[in-house]
Amino acid sequence: MKEISNSPDTIPKLGKSRWSKIAKFSPFSKEKFRQLSKAGKAPQPERMGVRCTFYDNAELHRWLADPINYRAGE
Repeated sequence: MKEISNSPDTIPKLGKSRWSKIAKFSPFSKEKFRQLSKAGKAPQPERMGVRCTFYDNAELHRWLADPINYRAGE
């Protein structure tokens, strides 16, 4: 029996995603990604409450294409 996965094989080009959906695509841990975001070297989080954080998918694709030279807000 084939197992059905709720997680896509890629990050959608548009929309927002939570860390749990993008973690397998990130070369960094959640904490390192948070530190990079804080330093402006990874996409900035968007808060939807105290415990709900999203990231813009278009920015994630831009970051994944060139994580070394990425700068938030450019």
